[in-house]
Amino acid sequence: MTFLENIYYKMFRTGSKLYLLIGINVIVFLAIIIPGQLEKLMFRSDLIDTYTTDYLSLPSYLPKLLTRFWTPITYMFIHSGFFHILFNMLWLYWMGQIFEEFLGEKRTVGLYLLGGLAGAFLYVASYNIFPAFTQSGLVLVSSAVGASAAVMAIVVGAATIAPDYTIVFMFIGPVKLKWLVLVFLVIDYLGITGPNAGGEISHIGGAIFGFIYVRQLQRGRDMVGAISGLFKSRSKLKVVANNNNKSSADTPRQDEIDRILDKISKNGYESLSKQEKEILFRASKK
Repeated sequence: MTFLENIYYKMFRTGSKLYLLIGINVIVFLAIIIPGQLEKLMFRSDLIDTYTTDYLSLPSYLPKLLTRFWTPITYMFIHSGFFHILFNMLWLYWMGQIFEEFLGEKRTVGLYLLGGLAGAFLYVASYNIFPAFTQSGLVLVSSAVGASAAVMAIVVGAATIAPDYTIVFMFIGPVKLKWLVLVFLVIDYLGITGPNAGGEISHIGGAIFGFIYVRQLQRGRDMVGAISGLFKSRSKLKVVANNNNKSSADTPRQDEIDRILDKISKNGYESLSKQEKEILFRASKK
């Protein structure tokens, strides 16, 4: 398998949507940064960066946003530098694996997109409401880029469904996921009047949506199901089975799934019995 074939397999054939999201972000980043660097070296200009900011980043000024109505989507796939995309993709990969472990792969893309939109909404609303942004003129010139809000939705979603999931850090030791996420949310809140106020506000918007989404999912309401269906791979093969002994009990009931999700939220994944883990696994494959 060649390098490109391996990338294609990771993005479209593994089942996990994390590789798809990471792949799109990396491809977009390289498609902008490589010609942009060549332009600076050869022509000493930065038209690519200028047009990227103007047409793909999310403006806070409402009249401009109306003429750039696609930017609430494009901004969450644009990054301002190598370390910006590196840390976002690392968090997406690490926390996304936890999210998919408990809730399956079919909800990842939907939560990413809606979390990013929630972050965009809170960012634009804040910059047009609070005097710190309107009276200073920041609303006229500010724009946002990055997957941080979308990633925060998945991070907080994972922490909501498995708050006691333990991660071991070098030099620190074991830390429960809920405390780790709480620290990052406090840092974001403290930064909403700093130099990256727009970014911090959008993080909080994505985090709020991630929490609400999982809580609603535990009550049987899946807010991202329609979006997830757009990215569901469909097999061209049709398998027909005739098994009269197969019981409908093989498909977990929704109330049973909800009970298990509530148990995870209250007591953590390790509190589940082997049978409950099997039920949750089968449900995630549906």
